[in-house]
Amino acid sequence: MSERFTVTTDDGVTLVGRRAGSGPGLLLVHGFGGAKEDFADHLDVLAATHTAVTFDHRGHGESDGPTTLEAYSLERLRADTLLVADACELDRFRLLGHSMGGMVVRRIATDHPHRVDALVLMDTSHGPIPGFDPELMEFAAETAVSHGKETLKELLDAAGALDTPAYRQTLEARPGYQEFQDAKWAALSHIMWAALARAIAYQADDLDALRALKCPTLIVVGEQDTPFVGPSHAMAAAIPGAELVVIPDAGHSPQFEAPDAWLAALDGLLAALPAEVSAR
Repeated sequence: MSERFTVTTDDGVTLVGRRAGSGPGLLLVHGFGGAKEDFADHLDVLAATHTAVTFDHRGHGESDGPTTLEAYSLERLRADTLLVADACELDRFRLLGHSMGGMVVRRIATDHPHRVDALVLMDTSHGPIPGFDPELMEFAAETAVSHGKETLKELLDAAGALDTPAYRQTLEARPGYQEFQDAKWAALSHIMWAALARAIAYQADDLDALRALKCPTLIVVGEQDTPFVGPSHAMAAAIPGAELVVIPDAGHSPQFEAPDAWLAALDGLLAALPAEVSAR
C-alpha cells in the first residue's frame, strides 16, 4: 500500500505524491496533463523491490496550481522533482519520465549524473516534438489564457494530436478510463497548460548532451505514438548502450494500453541493476 505525502517548494507550492515500498529509489514522473495516478496500476508491483515514488506536478492533480505564467517552466519542474527526491530521502534513484516528464528528467540525468542510477525515457523526445508546430502551440496557449479550459478543450479535441487506435480501444475496454481522463483534465490549471505548452514548443534540443550519459538507459515508446517514435530511435542511437523497446499495439500511454509489455520492459532494466539501497 502506498502512503500520501506533501512537499512545499521554495515558492510556496505544495506538491502531493504517493510513496510505497522500500529499497532502491524509483521516481516516476508523469507527463503534460497527467497525474501521479498514471502509474497507480503498477506502483504496488514496483514497490515490491523499490521505494517507488510518484507525484503531481504543479498545476496538475492534487498539487497546487499557481496562477502566474512565471511559476511554470521545465526548469522549475526539474527543481520540483529533485525536491521530491530529497523529501523522500533518495540520494540516488532510478528515474522514469513520461512524455513531458521525459523532457524534465533527461536534464536531471545529464546535469546531476551522480544522483541517477538508471534512466527510462518513455514516449518522449530529446527536443521540440516533430510535427508539433510552435505557432499552433502558441495559439493554443493564448487560447488557454484568454478563453479558459473549455474553449481550449474544444480546440484540442478537434486536433486529436495523440489520439491513436490503442487509446480509443482502452477507452472502450477499460471501465472508468474516460472518467479518469476527464478528472485529470478537470484538475489541471489552464495557466499551467499555457506556460508549459510554450516551454515544450521552444525547448532546447538535448540530443548532444544525452550522448554523455553513462547510466543504464531504457527508451520505451508505443508503436502508434508517431510523433515520438523518431525521437526515440534518435535517442537510442545517441545514448551509449541504450536499449530501445517499441511496444506493439500501444500509443502514448503504454502503461495503460499494453501494461504487461510495458512492465516487462521496465522490469528488464530494473532487474539488471545492482540491488543496493538508494535511500539515505
